[in-house]
Amino acid sequence: MTKLKDLKTRFMEDPAFREEYARADDEFALIEALVRARTAAKLTQAELARRLGTTQSAIARLEGGGVSPSFATLRRYAAATGTRLTVGLVRIES
Repeated sequence: MTKLKDLKTRFMEDPAFREEYARADDEFALIEALVRARTAAKLTQAELARRLGTTQSAIARLEGGGVSPSFATLRRYAAATGTRLTVGLVRIES
């Protein structure tokens, strides 16, 4: 049986897979940051939704990666959780 680690190593040799993996990793990092900000603010999804004028299910979709949020939505989310949105670009190392 192939181990997951070995399978990932083999797949990472494919440039297209590496690119897609990095893209997914960035999305997961954003989702993790959103959830951390909300929990650090001691807010439930429902409480945050009320602050943003939306529904709990919309927050769940956002935190679950089911939607691609706009910059304005991320800025409002940050403000509602007492955080500040920052965006950066990082050079890709070849």
